Amino acid sequence: MDKGIVFDIQSFSVHDGPGCRTTVFMNGCPLRCEWCANPESWILKPHIMFSESSCKYKKGCTICENACPHGSLTFNDMPTLNWNICKDCDTFECSLKCYYDAFKLCGKEYSVNEVMKILSRDSHSWSYDGGVTFSGGEPLLQSEFLIELLKECKKNYIHTAIETTAYKDNETFLNVMDYIDFAFIDVKHINRDMHRQKTGVYNDIILNNIRTLKQSDWKGRLILRMPIIRDFNDTYQNITDTIQFMKENDLFEINILPFHRLGESKWRQLGKEYKYKDEEGTDTRKLEEIQDLFLENEIACYIGHDTAF
Repeated sequence: MDKGIVFDIQSFSVHDGPGCRTTVFMNGCPLRCEWCANPESWILKPHIMFSESSCKYKKGCTICENACPHGSLTFNDMPTLNWNICKDCDTFECSLKCYYDAFKLCGKEYSVNEVMKILSRDSHSWSYDGGVTFSGGEPLLQSEFLIELLKECKKNYIHTAIETTAYKDNETFLNVMDYIDFAFIDVKHINRDMHRQKTGVYNDIILNNIRTLKQSDWKGRLILRMPIIRDFNDTYQNITDTIQFMKENDLFEINILPFHRLGESKWRQLGKEYKYKDEEGTDTRKLEEIQDLFLENEIACYIGHDTAF
């Protein structure tokens, strides 16, 4: 498969792997994390977001009034979308009409060659250890497209990284990892029932993929990653169980991420309820307490973007 759906490509990224990088954000994710900062990534096809703050309807702009042929748009003080209609749309007339990007199309079809042209352009600004990172969503959902991209990267001596939940069948996962030099793998919670409670899926596939990767002859660098969510995975029990899992599998690096609400507006723009709208950012002392537990067990623990690349 030489085409896939990508919702963003960011140049000059410095937090998604070693050096300066280009990060390719791919559509589709099997998890439904309640705190997700990129909920626009969930759907494996182009779709619409609507930003009230960008809309100029109150200032007299009416360009979108007759834009939707499907009857989704109604007008009062502000355009209102019927999301049940929008979810099946594949023409996106509203986004084509809007001058102010109030209607934003999330996801665009790219060919392998189109992505490689962008990487070739950006490569002049990468540092010696920079390269490309494939993120999402979950890039493994578009595994055929991803593998074709990775093959081209290897032909061009491009360092490859991935940010993944590892929620994919083991054969596909290992096939992709054959082309990966550096990986962040998310471990939201070590307990399968707790993991399903907040993400919608059990973690058996994830943990098994991590085990088999460590048992394989893969030569890349792996760092586990955990967003710290209060009263979910910040407990002493979960942290010590995670430490035990890491020791059993010869894992010695983890990156813990403070909770933030930077994705809150995206939930509104997708017509979704954000359950963490009143949650505060993770207390620094809590992060340091968790870091100390890992360090006491001889596991390197990086807080936020302070990762030892």
